[in-house]
Amino acid sequence: MKVFKTEEYNRLENPTPGKFYRSTILSEEHNAKDIEGIFGLLVPGSEVPLHIHNKRESIFIPITGEVTVIYEDQEHTVKVGDVVYMPSGKKHGLVNRSDKDMRYLEFYTNPPLMSDFVEVK
Repeated sequence: MKVFKTEEYNRLENPTPGKFYRSTILSEEHNAKDIEGIFGLLVPGSEVPLHIHNKRESIFIPITGEVTVIYEDQEHTVKVGDVVYMPSGKKHGLVNRSDKDMRYLEFYTNPPLMSDFVEVK
């Protein structure tokens, strides 16, 4: 079992000040076989570019701030209290258009992280 304490991630200093930061928080190291997890920090103006995962499904959980999720050419504002499911094969990305950091946890199937990442132009 592993318990994720969001307040710990909320207090974490950005190891890459002024830039997007991401770290693995759940992996084989924790005996996870078919799922992996990351903590992400999107600074103001940063983004995760539009992309597709052909096999991966994910759950995206904002823990501070808000972000614009672009999903199949539609934009959705997502904030603390929301939980987003992303099915495989769908174009999506994130943009932090606010003036504050946005932090999130994401859990996904079919690790490792970039195994089926396909950027979309």
